[in-house]
Amino acid sequence: MIDFQLIFSVLAGIGILLFLILHFKIQAFLALLISSIAVGLMAGMEPLALMDSIKTGMGNTLGFVATVVGLGAIFGAILEQSGAAGALANYFLKKMGEEKAPWAMTITGFLVAIPVFFDVAFIILVPLIYSLQRRSGKSLYLFAIPLLAGLAATHSFIPPTPGPVAVADILGADLGLVILFGFVVGIPAVIISGPILAKRLAAQTFIAAPPLDQDKEVEKSDLKLAPVLAIIAVPIVLIVLNTISKTWLETGILKNWLEFFGHPFSALIIANLLAWYFMGIRNGFSKEALADISTKSLAPAGIIILLTGAGGVFKQILMDTGTGQMLADAFAHNLSSPFIFAFVMAALMRIVQGSATVSMITSAGMTAALISSSDLSSSQLALLVIAIASGATVLSHVNDSGFWLINRYLGLSVKQTFRSWTVMTTLLGISSFILTLVLAYFV
Repeated sequence: MIDFQLIFSVLAGIGILLFLILHFKIQAFLALLISSIAVGLMAGMEPLALMDSIKTGMGNTLGFVATVVGLGAIFGAILEQSGAAGALANYFLKKMGEEKAPWAMTITGFLVAIPVFFDVAFIILVPLIYSLQRRSGKSLYLFAIPLLAGLAATHSFIPPTPGPVAVADILGADLGLVILFGFVVGIPAVIISGPILAKRLAAQTFIAAPPLDQDKEVEKSDLKLAPVLAIIAVPIVLIVLNTISKTWLETGILKNWLEFFGHPFSALIIANLLAWYFMGIRNGFSKEALADISTKSLAPAGIIILLTGAGGVFKQILMDTGTGQMLADAFAHNLSSPFIFAFVMAALMRIVQGSATVSMITSAGMTAALISSSDLSSSQLALLVIAIASGATVLSHVNDSGFWLINRYLGLSVKQTFRSWTVMTTLLGISSFILTLVLAYFV
């Protein structure tokens, strides 16, 4: 039975959230907490019970996410400062040649954004696409769009980047399965929205790189490719092995140790130690410099951690008010409903307020409440994470900082940014969601 008071409370809470962020420019963490309180009070919760729900939601979420996001931030910062991104890009360009440079940029973007934040990775690599445009005389679109598609897909779909880590924790999804499905869905979606779209855009519009005096060459790193790839792969492989062991191995010593080393905490600690030594100490960094890099990396991570905690609060309020059960009853007996609900809510939040992270976390809270009593399999839960990430990827426009980052660095007009970057993000999000929906029926 539909409780209209609960429906009104949720809709009003979302309205308050958007009003605080868009009109008053209140930080999303504070806005999420205020809107969660508003939902609880309008739904009839006792004030002290509401405060307990906030504490429970925040505490249950941060225990896992804070550790993983913090370790991931340090790991990415060391690889960023070591020149690993440039080493990967230059290697793939050398091996594939300039004729296949769009594909080299796709692979580079897809791999680099696993440990490094999207905007940082783009700024590091943008001089390389400038150089490719000047040498080839072809449109900048041909090299920029594949790079951006690879960066955006990995940033949204594949842990240990913060977005999918946060959503997986809120939904209770297995991180190893999220990684596996992130690759399965992400690769074809990137091909569609990267090299294929880039070829079409480049044929329609010529975009030149900025004047040479604004350009800096990508650092020529002495790093060997094998250690860079190995260190990026270590946490992913360990986490996936942990997932496989849960399914295929009987209880025993081997399974226990695989679960220990494959736990995201252990896997990322090992990856950090390897990066600290091979990318840092062996690459000429002092211990003091590495400590400074690690400390500075935690500043942006702190914002994401708190946002995720507030998303956990929103989920807890929806569950404690009974909204989750009501939604679950309304969407019962239809597998596609939770996926469509998750995608649409994430997409609406993305379009209205711009931030992909806020979109993912808010819609994850609502989706978690919806599936609280469902019997989705572990694979379907992982795919639900991808569905939310897909929705939060679509239609980046003027209220998204990424829109203006691309606009500025590629030297585009607003109209050109819409026709390239906005189209690319929308194509990436929709194609990945379609693939997710298809997979959900077979797992």
